[in-house]
Amino acid sequence: MSQTNFLDEIQELNLAYLLLAQRLLDEDREAAMFRLKIDSDVAALIVSLSARQLTKLARTSQLLCRFSQMSAERLRQLTDNPRDQGLAGLHASLLLAGETFEPMPPGEAK
Repeated sequence: MSQTNFLDEIQELNLAYLLLAQRLLDEDREAAMFRLKIDSDVAALIVSLSARQLTKLARTSQLLCRFSQMSAERLRQLTDNPRDQGLAGLHASLLLAGETFEPMPPGEAK
């Protein structure tokens, strides 16, 4: 796969993520902030973005969504869960809910 294809896919993913974030924030702001692991300032900014601004932001060559401060061990706990399917989903939700949100210090978000 060429570098251009990767960049196109990153941009598509970014736009889908931003649109989903806006929708989640419009429906239930507190739950969305918790799920997206963002603070109220970022939530307010995402909600206020126009379609043009969303598209411009999505066109970056970096992924906007990322794994939260999740360790490899936590990922293993989610993927190697021996519980039945119904309980595995609940267990994954509980594990992910336990992850604390720590915003990046100013100046590192470049």
